[in-house]
Amino acid sequence: MTATAPARRTPSAAERAEGWKAPGQDAGWLNPLKERFLLRLLVKKELRVRYRGSVLGMVWSYVKPAVQFLVFYIAMGVFLELNKGTPAYAVYLFSGIVVVNLFGEVFGNATRSITGNGALVAKIYIPSQLFPWASMMVALVHFLPQLLVLVVGAVLNGWLPSPTAAVAFLMGMLILLVFTMGLGMLTAALNAAFRDVENFVDLIVMVATWLSPVLYRIDMVQKSLDGTIWWWLYQLNPLTIVVQLFHVAFWRYSKPVVDELATDHPFAYTLAQPGEPYGLWWAGLLIAVAVFVVGTIVFERSKRRFAQEL
Repeated sequence: MTATAPARRTPSAAERAEGWKAPGQDAGWLNPLKERFLLRLLVKKELRVRYRGSVLGMVWSYVKPAVQFLVFYIAMGVFLELNKGTPAYAVYLFSGIVVVNLFGEVFGNATRSITGNGALVAKIYIPSQLFPWASMMVALVHFLPQLLVLVVGAVLNGWLPSPTAAVAFLMGMLILLVFTMGLGMLTAALNAAFRDVENFVDLIVMVATWLSPVLYRIDMVQKSLDGTIWWWLYQLNPLTIVVQLFHVAFWRYSKPVVDELATDHPFAYTLAQPGEPYGLWWAGLLIAVAVFVVGTIVFERSKRRFAQEL
């Protein structure tokens, strides 16, 4: 005699109003919007786990980028004397560092979000999309103190908020988050099956600082690569576009830079950003959306195998 599976009951209107739903329902890529309560719980869990047993706690959000900034400033600004040809070099440098740090944390954490929550993925039904999105929100929590330090440093160097700066910042954040989440969902799906992926991601994050104009000005790259396909590939790198937008938002229109551009110094023109004020923002946005779509599709097609692969 063959046993029949019990019929699944559809929740009533009153039950749906209270948030109940039939088991196994999945809204796909809309899960982060529909499951906001679960998403908040995952974010809180990630923050508690990360700082469990830590004395400094969130203070590390200031300490790590501060040490990174000092090392790069001394090596590139003092030893290689880049600070002499770049007004407000500290602001220029740190506005790029915060971009790379956010990229690295979102990308790395999203890649490990499925394997790192293997017990939850394998034993409890939680929409898988919530894990990489929770990683992104945790990274944004750590990004806010760095952004505050950047704003204070920019103000001390004669920077004032403007509509141009606001648009450049918001556009840069949009491109960065969409692009990085697309990459993160793609690599999270691949990493569930092949653990080598997370090591490959670590390599990408390691070289990201050097493949975008964080430590050096973009005119140095143009001088070496202008007229070649490498120059176009460099410009179309979404991280290059975002770093340039952050430079426009916090450095380009600060008083030392504006004053330098107003002089007759023969190299003053090199301080201007290509395609000012927003450069190739449209290309960065198109690439980011394309990567996001590909990452979402791969993640959606792979998620049903996560429990088996883990």
